[in-house]
Amino acid sequence: MKATIERATLLKSLGHVQSVVERRNTIPILSNVLIEASDNGAIRLTATDLDLQIVETIAGDVEIPGATTVSAHTLFEIARKLPEGSQVQLNAADGRMAVNAGRARFSLATLPRDDFPMIAEGELPTSFELPAASLIQIIDKTRFAISTEETRYYLNGIFLHVTDDADPMLKAAATDGHRLARVTLPRPAGAEGMPDVIVPRKCVAELRKLLDESGSNAIQIDLSASKIRFTFDSAVLTSKLIDGTFPDYSRVIPTANDKLLKIDPKSFSEGVDRVATIATEKTRAVKMALDKDKITLSVTSPENGTAAEEVPGSYSDDSFEIGFNARYLLDILGEIEGDTVELHLADASAPTLIRENDKSPALYVLMPMRV
Repeated sequence: MKATIERATLLKSLGHVQSVVERRNTIPILSNVLIEASDNGAIRLTATDLDLQIVETIAGDVEIPGATTVSAHTLFEIARKLPEGSQVQLNAADGRMAVNAGRARFSLATLPRDDFPMIAEGELPTSFELPAASLIQIIDKTRFAISTEETRYYLNGIFLHVTDDADPMLKAAATDGHRLARVTLPRPAGAEGMPDVIVPRKCVAELRKLLDESGSNAIQIDLSASKIRFTFDSAVLTSKLIDGTFPDYSRVIPTANDKLLKIDPKSFSEGVDRVATIATEKTRAVKMALDKDKITLSVTSPENGTAAEEVPGSYSDDSFEIGFNARYLLDILGEIEGDTVELHLADASAPTLIRENDKSPALYVLMPMRV
């Protein structure tokens, strides 16, 4: 194989593929990227960790078509350190690959392409398109609530499912047991009858990177009960889905919380952030005392002292106190885009519903803390 690729093109593509490759591998070939150069000047780069696979096609000048595999992280680091604007020549033969650019010369070990594993996709019967902006909204407004507890593996992703209500919807939800985030969108054509699926956290992270560079195009999504594939202009991301049952989260969304606080999310989150400065890493608890149109945020830390701040808000119900994990509250407030956020409260031990308004596609549920 012999091909020449512009450094910026190669670097951008390797940036996508090398982040799929795990740093530590017991199977050497999984550390490698598969490079396939074809007659028509298309060069395909593929990387996998056996659960997630990315294939990206870039343009280059192919002298001799062929294929080989080489260390993904090493090639990425080389491309990163080469001078801007340089042309990178890849020349593979006899178990080595020469990488030449300007005055720099590298010779890397390769492994045969026949050993490289590909994810067998099988039949992906459900097929629909989503605008890139909708996918970005789904990911950004839910992924902070994905659980990182490996024992509750079925919570380690975003749950996608459709409903057949009067207005058919596509819903995305994530929870770690302390907070829940859900986004609701009109169901796209082709998604009817789709199986409930849980998209793993790593796939979500790689998908979000690709979306940043995709512009405003629609993304093709194909899925079955066990796999999902996202097709971009030049990249295809395929992932196994989490094999588990997501809990019935609708049961924890409160419907009868009768105390309503309306507050500016920016001044609210700045206030929470300031008083939380002295909260200990272990508790992160902020107490919120609600009075008529007056909200007092306070933190008491045995080691560090106390902090309090009043923030303006609209509240007309009975006064009471409730505590929240500051980090969780700030994560949610960071995703509110409007000038007001509604907190629907019941009492100090019941879950609180947080949303922009009743028309907003995103809603959040936060469990209180004892303070």
